[in-house]
Amino acid sequence: MNYECILTSVHGDAPLKTGLITLNRPKQMNALNDQLMDELGHALLAFDADDTIGCIVVTGNDKAFAAGADIAAMASYDFMHVYKTGYISRNWETMRQVKKPVIAAVAGFALGGGCEVAMMADFIIAADTAKFGQPEIKIGIVPGAGGTQRLPRAVGKAKAMDMVLTGRMMDAAEAERAGLVSRIVPADKLLDEALAAANTICALGQPSVTLAKECVNRAFEGPLSEGIAYERRMFHALFGTEDQREGMDAFLNKRKPAFKHR
Repeated sequence: MNYECILTSVHGDAPLKTGLITLNRPKQMNALNDQLMDELGHALLAFDADDTIGCIVVTGNDKAFAAGADIAAMASYDFMHVYKTGYISRNWETMRQVKKPVIAAVAGFALGGGCEVAMMADFIIAADTAKFGQPEIKIGIVPGAGGTQRLPRAVGKAKAMDMVLTGRMMDAAEAERAGLVSRIVPADKLLDEALAAANTICALGQPSVTLAKECVNRAFEGPLSEGIAYERRMFHALFGTEDQREGMDAFLNKRKPAFKHR
């Protein structure tokens, strides 16, 4: 597929590499329109299906990860249009289908839909220039791609209410303190740090990586008792893999494991 709104590339060494997706509408501050979201979803699923890819990084540019949904595109929509066409539902949540880890590398503005897309990733690495926000209230709507749901789970009710009801932005330092981002790095090191984290993941056994992601998502989305039961079953299941035997043998013999990803 020839992309117009994103760029894709592959980084790292065999056997597993990192798929990099760069949002690329710089004149529009990477505003998220239908074409971009279709292309992002296609690229995510393509990397997820590629057995040579172990991790995916999604990023923007130094000014904006994504400054929000494309307001110019949606300003004329009415209720029946967005309802009948499944606006957002039809193409915004493809990232949730991806089994491999997805890292959002955020510099500049991640506002509205941009913040929501970043929160769909498994974790966010932020540049010290990053700013997060859900300013939809300022244009007469509410967040529509999970902002009112994922944000309070990440930062708590008080901060989420503050951001959603006032539309104020949260800088990188506050975002890290609140738990929205995993780490802050200098802006000029953002992509290097994100790719290094992805490379670390790629070097691990993929069965355990994939199931660890599923387990943490269970904690994020469900009750504790169900999450514990699911975690225990995945823990047991990994004792049926070659990577478990290789990993433990390598530890006991003080050598580097050679994971086969099976």
